[in-house]
Amino acid sequence: MAVLFSSRFLFFSTIVPLLISITLYQLDTFDPAPVPSDAYASSTTSIPPLVNEKSLTGAEFIGVGLLDKPEDIAYHQDSNLIYTGCIDGWVKRVTVHDSANDSVVEDWVNTGGRPLGIAFGIHGEVIVADAYKGLLNISNDGKKTELLTDEAEGVRFKLTDVVAVADNGVLYFTDASYKYTLHQVKFDILEGKPHGRLMSFDPTTKVTRVLLRDLYFANGVSMSPDQTHLIFCETPMRRCSKYYISEERVEVFIQGLPGYPDNIRYDGDGHYWIAMVSGVTNLWRLSMKYPFLRKLTGMAAKYGVELMFMKNAGVLQVDLDGNPIAYYYDQRLSHITTGIKIGKYLYCGNILHSHIIRLDLLKYPAQNKKKL
Repeated sequence: MAVLFSSRFLFFSTIVPLLISITLYQLDTFDPAPVPSDAYASSTTSIPPLVNEKSLTGAEFIGVGLLDKPEDIAYHQDSNLIYTGCIDGWVKRVTVHDSANDSVVEDWVNTGGRPLGIAFGIHGEVIVADAYKGLLNISNDGKKTELLTDEAEGVRFKLTDVVAVADNGVLYFTDASYKYTLHQVKFDILEGKPHGRLMSFDPTTKVTRVLLRDLYFANGVSMSPDQTHLIFCETPMRRCSKYYISEERVEVFIQGLPGYPDNIRYDGDGHYWIAMVSGVTNLWRLSMKYPFLRKLTGMAAKYGVELMFMKNAGVLQVDLDGNPIAYYYDQRLSHITTGIKIGKYLYCGNILHSHIIRLDLLKYPAQNKKKL
């Protein structure tokens, strides 16, 4: 009798749940694809000689409680104002002072969507990549908001992400995914298929052009100082590439990054700053290598269970040739989306906290790894 009970218990407690799990796995329509090995390759070529692995130490918080997930940061030097987009739809302006406590936050314009990338047009307007609305032009000191474009080649944008402005006024931007919206970002990454596009919009002709398609979550974009090319990031591939505008040619700028890149900003002083939403973990690397793990992760996410954790987020400084110089990160950090150097400070946007993070680079510099 005891043996029979034990066998039934084993069957119902182990075999039945296993069979149910297998059935659910096979019936689930989410179908991740194999990805190029760049997504999970181990590499040390992008690790810089200088690091600050405790960048939260000494960091200041700006606009605490007033900036709900400030994703991108654009600095307007003439007015000494930071523009940032928040999850509540507001594009907010923040005054820049030596004392973080003196910063003033202003609710400037509400797009009615989710403002992400922000850049300044050549006529004083503010260009916003709104995840839900498309590419917007805000002018007349915030009194006028105009939709510039929200589709290309008959395909509507699902996740307008980042925008950069050339000296001739042409706008370059990304639609991170034509399949998934902002709230579905994790599924785009987990699916492992290239749904991203790099595009341009000419304000004079009103023409939207697709420059590159089949990109893996096309993210940050920055115009080179000589205006010959763009640098754009593909988050799951852990790489940034150059797109030569006249030649319509692509080449790798930097790859094997220590984290997953988001926005990239040029500082006007010969350096790009690449934000990493998370460092590379063993679990992330394994999941990118094996599609069935990404399917399990996606199935769990549908029921509100988060299996993938982020840590070691930060910002990587590189030169104009993509050579890594310094890396500022912290194990306690995650979801860092933008890093921009303003004076002696590094300002970081994020999609987790209700403030901008600021670090004094002179007081808390990155140091030679061998001396740490």
